[in-house]
Amino acid sequence: MFTYNNNYYTATMQDTPSRPALSGNVRADVCVVGAGLAGLSTAWALLTRGKTVALLDAGRVAWGASGRNGGFVLQGWSEGMSAIERRCGKTTAAALFKLSLEGVDIVRETIARHALPGCSPTTGKLSVIRYDDADSLRRLQDKMATDFDFHLDYLNRDAVRERLKTDRYFQALRDTHGFHFHPLNYCLGLAGLIERSGGAIYEQSPMVRVERRDGGHRVITDKGSVECGDVVYCCGGYGGPEFGKLRGAFLPIATYAVLTEHLGPRLAAAVNTRDAVGDNRRASDYYRVVDGDRLLWGGRITTKNLQDEKRLGQLLTADILDVYPQLKGVKIDKAWSGLMGYARHKMPHIASLGTGLWACTSFGGHGMNTAPIGGRVIAEAICGESDRYRLFDAYGLQWNGGPLGPAAAQTVYAGLKIMDFFQESRSQRKAVSHP
Repeated sequence: MFTYNNNYYTATMQDTPSRPALSGNVRADVCVVGAGLAGLSTAWALLTRGKTVALLDAGRVAWGASGRNGGFVLQGWSEGMSAIERRCGKTTAAALFKLSLEGVDIVRETIARHALPGCSPTTGKLSVIRYDDADSLRRLQDKMATDFDFHLDYLNRDAVRERLKTDRYFQALRDTHGFHFHPLNYCLGLAGLIERSGGAIYEQSPMVRVERRDGGHRVITDKGSVECGDVVYCCGGYGGPEFGKLRGAFLPIATYAVLTEHLGPRLAAAVNTRDAVGDNRRASDYYRVVDGDRLLWGGRITTKNLQDEKRLGQLLTADILDVYPQLKGVKIDKAWSGLMGYARHKMPHIASLGTGLWACTSFGGHGMNTAPIGGRVIAEAICGESDRYRLFDAYGLQWNGGPLGPAAAQTVYAGLKIMDFFQESRSQRKAVSHP
């Protein structure tokens, strides 16, 4: 289970070594548990600040959600900025938005400065709406410019249809700051930077427990241990009960993706842009062009992880054809799933869990900008540089509902889908009546 699965990213990944499991006792200033994007980012930020680091993973580097997602690196958080503002106030909301931009810049600058191979960053993301509401989109554009000094391009329906040949979409906002890329190759590149800078990465080394010891901690695995001052949990959706109260604060939510066959000239009859695309539904479709003429398409969420590749291909093919019926007959080359750690408040857990214990996790639904900035602010806290992690104080360890949590989440999702359906149906009927 804890290894690379068959997906587009593993088929196009850079060569990477199999790293040894932890054996015996080692010492480090900090032990980071989880070698996904959050753990790698945290370890790298600590190393650049002079700390020694041991990084543990139950499987391989970035084998989970970090290496098999949509590859979007964008501003903002899973929770909308208006909701963050209501909960935290304007000042904190503005600071959190700036953090999200800093996260985008971390990834972009790391790729450029270290010439990380195979990342293929491509600028641009279209956020499309599936119902007619130009006024609301204009108000959002104005709010982002006025309150957050962030400028988005507005596209009317004709401009959207020039790029996306479908009746499903109406207006859009274009983000020219964000980009999309190959997330697994980025993570593998970070792992290489960490090791070349003296950090130790141990694969196939699941954490069993953490013990308080002599003013520090001892992290126990099945074959070894790490003596350290600080421990950072970066467990993600695959984390288990060994993470204690942190595991009780997020739900493992599954999402799905497919890779189409090479579409050749058929692609331009549907998608005529190299921007990534995401719609405004509660569990949106998101997609982008890869390999020149293939669609990497993701969407749907469930609390039970569906792993039947044929069934996943059928489900997401139906989603593709709902938007682009002109692609009828499209074949799916690969289909895969992944588990995200998703908090009920839709924000990550970036926090102190007690003396020398830290959380940098629950990045489900956020894209690839938030874990890098989470890792940086935790590293700053450990090194005594800043207390920026306190910007997340309003988003603590809210109980996930225990055994009833998944069923409740699935029920909420079903209700949101119904709301989406009626809202979109009204717009489609209106569009037919008044083209």
